[in-house]
Amino acid sequence: MTKLIFEKSKEGTDGINLTDIPVSFDFIDKKYLNYNNESILPEMTELEVMRHFKELSDKNFCIEKGFYPLGSCTMKYNPKVNEILASLEGFTEIHPFQADEDVQGALKIMYNLQEALKEITGMDAVTLQPAAGAHGELCGMMIVKKYFETIGEQRKNVIIPDSAHGTNPASAAMCGFNVVEIKSNENGLVDIDSLKSVLDNNTAAIMLTNPNTLGLFEENITEISKLVHNYGALLYYDGANMNAIMGYTNPGLMGFDIVHLNLHKTFSTPHGGGGPGAGPVCVIDRLKDFLPSPVIEFDGKTYKRQYDIKHTIGKMKAFYGNFSVLVKAYVYILLQGKELKNVSANAVLNANYMMNKLKQYYLLPYDKKCMHEFVLSGEKQKDAGVNTLAIAKRLMDSGFHPPTVYFPLIVHEAIMIEPTESETKERLDDFIDTMIEIAEEIKQNPDLVLNHPINTPVKKVDETLAARHPDLAYKLHSESIV
Repeated sequence: MTKLIFEKSKEGTDGINLTDIPVSFDFIDKKYLNYNNESILPEMTELEVMRHFKELSDKNFCIEKGFYPLGSCTMKYNPKVNEILASLEGFTEIHPFQADEDVQGALKIMYNLQEALKEITGMDAVTLQPAAGAHGELCGMMIVKKYFETIGEQRKNVIIPDSAHGTNPASAAMCGFNVVEIKSNENGLVDIDSLKSVLDNNTAAIMLTNPNTLGLFEENITEISKLVHNYGALLYYDGANMNAIMGYTNPGLMGFDIVHLNLHKTFSTPHGGGGPGAGPVCVIDRLKDFLPSPVIEFDGKTYKRQYDIKHTIGKMKAFYGNFSVLVKAYVYILLQGKELKNVSANAVLNANYMMNKLKQYYLLPYDKKCMHEFVLSGEKQKDAGVNTLAIAKRLMDSGFHPPTVYFPLIVHEAIMIEPTESETKERLDDFIDTMIEIAEEIKQNPDLVLNHPINTPVKKVDETLAARHPDLAYKLHSESIV
């Protein structure tokens, strides 16, 4: 068990000596020194401080440490060449207020990335500004709202399937839309009759993920597109799962009008705490005048930032988006080249391989070919007294990050697994063997599984209590601070 840094403190120990001449701290405003206890910082050598934080970092789980099968999140490997090239001085030392003629190289990269994303999605125009997938959703919904206001219609409803990502209804509601949920059918796809029952002239858009969060391709997507467009509504494509279809089809071919992309999912930029992120939004031609300002244009000689956009929704992000993330995505696309579609092919292959190996041991609610991810259910194991959460905790003791659990909500005791294209067959087999081992343990001795985790820095915790009442302060010292 790692001690807290305060518990390692030894009175009188110096961290670093800057000079042998006494230093006066009179230059510091007294309000910043107003403490009851002068010794509020740990007293340690620099080396021991470094060792302490290195030990803490070693406890963190990351993609370089082990398999990260989080369904929907797409925790894929980020090639280090992306980071190296994005760290070049020419990228890191420029300033967004520099004139266009001084940053032609940076603008060219942004323009080329726009053009690549247009081809990949089948759309006609792109903004690179949004800072994440959910930010891209918000941008897309703002475009939907501004579009209908511009043509003189006040449509209020946005249709969202029950298999959607949780941010979809939030993004629609933030723009003032009413969220209308429709049910999935027995095959895990959009129920056409349910869709028809809510479609009317008050429908602004439908937000769809394809493939959906069950990892299933919406086979009736062209029919859905026709139904929605017959009412003059727009189709919004949640691009979270774009990494499953690249090079084989695209949202444009399916009839979508607006697309957001998660660059970390599809184009291998850092995710989560490894961010910042980027969530470009792509639109069809008649919606390009609503994009955030500016966009990047090229007249055949010069790249420039175009601010004059007729119906722009305004800025979504300071300056022009998270530029270093855009560089990383562009590098990834260039490295893949014409083989970019193999990213999707391998992701789909890995997922189907794992699904077919594990469906003998865990319930598979929708037993059909999946795309890049699939959803098992722990219902059989729960009947034996072990729920999905306990299975996830057992996996932690085997060196694996648990899959996404209890999502999507339409699957009871959901275990959502996404292997990504990054993983080798050997790594997939290790995970499969462990999942099978856990299933057998539950049959023979459920209590054994329920006692896990036992090898992690933090053992079993009350998740509800920890989420609602986190205690992040070290009381001995926090109580001494005025």
